[in-house]
Amino acid sequence: MANQPTPLMPHATASWLVDNTALSFTQIADFCGLHILEVQAMADDLAGAKYTGRDPVHSGELTHEEIERGQADPSYSLKMQKAPVDVSRTKGPRYTPVSKRQDKPDGIAWIIRNHPEISDAQIGRLIGTTRNTINAIRERSHWNIANIQPKDPVTLGLCSQRELDAAVAKAAKRVAAAEPAAEGEEAVETAAPTAPRDDKQELIAELRREREEAAKAAAEAAQEAEAEAWLTAKRAAEEQGEG
Repeated sequence: MANQPTPLMPHATASWLVDNTALSFTQIADFCGLHILEVQAMADDLAGAKYTGRDPVHSGELTHEEIERGQADPSYSLKMQKAPVDVSRTKGPRYTPVSKRQDKPDGIAWIIRNHPEISDAQIGRLIGTTRNTINAIRERSHWNIANIQPKDPVTLGLCSQRELDAAVAKAAKRVAAAEPAAEGEEAVETAAPTAPRDDKQELIAELRREREEAAKAAAEAAQEAEAEAWLTAKRAAEEQGEG
């Protein structure tokens, strides 16, 4: 089935099918999108890595009836019953694997120390964190501040060198654009110190920015929680499959 999606964890699924069904190696290889020799190696315990089996019936990718149909006819090609969810992120904060989340504070601290021109919003997008966490590290009020060691986020695998370079260039461009404007404002105030300033409009603009930032931070936290819940549910499903 060339146009058919493969299981979410093809090797683990193949291992389960080898151990728990009488399907042929060809049927298992075709369904999982693997080479038949890979399946043969699993059956002979020759595979380089021992995979923990993943039950495709529990995940809804196969049914018992579909497996029985395949066992009765070795030439039958198994059909995917429910395609795995494709987890992708096009907007919102970067998703970081649980194994790397403990490295986030170190990466944030490194950016704050080495590139103070990068805004909190840029750091949030680059590392996949919230403004509250950034502020806590900047103000040294983070609960784990004693153990935070600034480390290059690229080395930690939190972002790519290209993404970091782009953020630095964008921040530098913003700072450069702001400096002439600040000098112009100073010259105007020096020439006409009594010129009135529209403090009300500035306050409204500031309040609007704070409201937007708070809403964005809440959305980022919700997306991180959603990703964490998805990962927890997936692991629980895998553990049940192992049982």
